[in-house]
Amino acid sequence: MGSDQELICQVDENDHIVGSCLRGEAHKLGLRHRSVHILVFNSEGELYLQKRSSTKDVNPGLWDTSAAGHVDFGESYEESARRELVEELGIDYSEPLEPLFKMEASADTGWEFIQVYQLTYDGVLQPEPNEIIDGRWFGLTELQTWIAHGGEGLTPSFQILWSRFCGI
Repeated sequence: MGSDQELICQVDENDHIVGSCLRGEAHKLGLRHRSVHILVFNSEGELYLQKRSSTKDVNPGLWDTSAAGHVDFGESYEESARRELVEELGIDYSEPLEPLFKMEASADTGWEFIQVYQLTYDGVLQPEPNEIIDGRWFGLTELQTWIAHGGEGLTPSFQILWSRFCGI
């Protein structure tokens, strides 16, 4: 769970670690850093989205990927993804996560290199109430229509990620 005092990886333009920085500092100063986003699908092909808590400092109250977070200093992308799945959704997933693609750090991503993973999960979800105020499964056509009509209520990073996922 993110706090401005969280120690995360600061990276260069090639995603090589150059040191650590505080999460709040990275966002305030526009420092390149790492994050993960995990797309959790069910066996019906629906995607689970979470509605971010209104207390979040970035994109409060908006719908976002199933789980996401910053890569802590000393942590790999996959370790971070596994931690976020447990912390945000209560998913302790033992299989290897499927990496999809990495988004380059830019102003559009908040200077985050974003490693995107996906998994299929039909178990019980336990959303963390301090992080997530709502969550539900969405059909892919429903998501495409939502984004085609402007994507109001979705985080900008999810819209970028989804466009890349769909090859748009």
